[in-house]
Amino acid sequence: MKEDYLKKLETFNIDSLPDLDEIVLASLQFFSDFDLPRIDTETYKRPLVIGSVNAFRIGKIIFSDTDAIFADEGSYLGEISQIEGIDAVYIVSASGGKHATEIAQETSKLDVPLFLITNNLEAPAAEYIDEGNILIFPHIREPYTYNTSTYMSMLLSCNGNHNPSSILSFIEEEISTIIPQTLGDKNAFTLILPTKFDAHKGLFMTKFDELFGPEVNGRVFTIEQIKHAKTIVSSDKELFISFGVENKYYGSEENRLHIPLPNECGPVGIMAIGYYLIGHIQKQHPQYFKENIAAYSKIASDIFGHQIKPIVD
Repeated sequence: MKEDYLKKLETFNIDSLPDLDEIVLASLQFFSDFDLPRIDTETYKRPLVIGSVNAFRIGKIIFSDTDAIFADEGSYLGEISQIEGIDAVYIVSASGGKHATEIAQETSKLDVPLFLITNNLEAPAAEYIDEGNILIFPHIREPYTYNTSTYMSMLLSCNGNHNPSSILSFIEEEISTIIPQTLGDKNAFTLILPTKFDAHKGLFMTKFDELFGPEVNGRVFTIEQIKHAKTIVSSDKELFISFGVENKYYGSEENRLHIPLPNECGPVGIMAIGYYLIGHIQKQHPQYFKENIAAYSKIASDIFGHQIKPIVD
């Protein structure tokens, strides 16, 4: 390992927030020697899996090989009333608060087992859930909304080929050396993914929302989806970034970047590599997120009725 990424993050504060790529590297280092809880995806035949924004997508990835029903904070009540055969409920929430508390209260009325998948030892939603059905996953200290170590730890509990040390080494040796220093010259980025990572599209689009808002345009498609009229309008300011797939058609040659993927790349690998690349886009643009997250946290605290800090310890 070339650097102690965790040590570099020990003392950051609101004036020295790390970029997303730094959190990725530290998270992979943190989980390189960790025994994590296991999420049971086999006992229940038709669970209802509920999460908000990226927690919804993480739930879809974790339960992708099941007959699960997926819902968010706006649709779960409708799913409960319309879908027969739901035999368990899983709530996915890093904080175990905000909408998760209301969801837990409502779904606790059902006569099925209720589980909470969270990173918060003091999750408010836990009030409505049997202690044995609360799965607490570890995380590192990171800025609010990054949710990198939080969701990475949940994905590491999935069946599959997950080796944080190998992913970290791959990024250090194969990815870090090919990141161009001209990302700041672009104001639009289109990420092209292998078809099997369709569920990850939302993870990456959410990061563009959080880090750049309307200032930098981020789009994400699979290699099959991009074939369908996604590139009628072109711009010299747009960079097409393909992950482990060949791009022969989209953008001029100088506006293409190929990012290799490890052999047998899984959900954790593509998440880490995608976030790492987005972190470098963040580094090379004005610091929109860092300049606004403190003010936003105050607004979010009012919206959700409890204190939300710009740094999650």
